[in-house]
Order: sequence, then structure tokens, then C-alpha cells
Amino acid sequence: MKRAATLLSLGAALAMLSSTLLAAQGNAEHGKQKAATCFACHGVDGNAIDPQYPRLAGQYNVYMQFALHEYKDGKRDNPIMKGMVATLSDQDIEDISTYFSKLPTKLGTLKGHVGGEP
Repeated sequence: MKRAATLLSLGAALAMLSSTLLAAQGNAEHGKQKAATCFACHGVDGNAIDPQYPRLAGQYNVYMQFALHEYKDGKRDNPIMKGMVATLSDQDIEDISTYFSKLPTKLGTLKGHVGGEP
């Protein structure tokens, strides 16, 4: 009985999570338009050349949304990013994340892209 209740609760949680992830898909074309200010650092194709800026192309959509919300809420402390996301709506964040997540990455390895590594 207790196991059945646990399994039922787990199933309900997974159903809610999957519906949230499905709803988390934005419009990539709108995202490209809204991401114009991002291109200066992250590149139009999401593959930043300067190693101080993350490559966004091919990143997980939901992860990028999570990160952008954390910059907006101040949970991630970066004054530049906080200013960039300050006026973005939830829909803007979904659209921008969808745009970058659909781009092909040029990052074949993490060598030289992880802090502290040459």
C-alpha cells in the first residue's frame, strides 16, 4: 500500500515535470529576434569565439531557461547578465533558449573551456 502510494506520487511528479518541459518550448524564430543583443558576446550562431563567454549553441533548452531566470532573480551574480535579462519576460526567455538550443554546437570537447584548464 505504501509502495503503491509512493509510485503513484512519483508518477504524478514525472507527469507534471514532463508537461512543464513540453510547455518550456518557445518559438525559435522569435527567439532569434529577441536574442539580437546576445550576439555581441555569444555570437549569432551561439558559438562565442572569446572563451570568457559561454557557447550557447546546442545547450539544453530547459537549462538555459533555468540559468536566465537565476540571472534575473539574482541567484547568479553577474551584473552584465542581470542587466541583459532584466526586461525579459518568461516567454522571451523560452524563445531565446529555444533558439540557441536548436543551433549546432562547434564545441567538440571541453578542453580549454573549463575554468582553470589551459
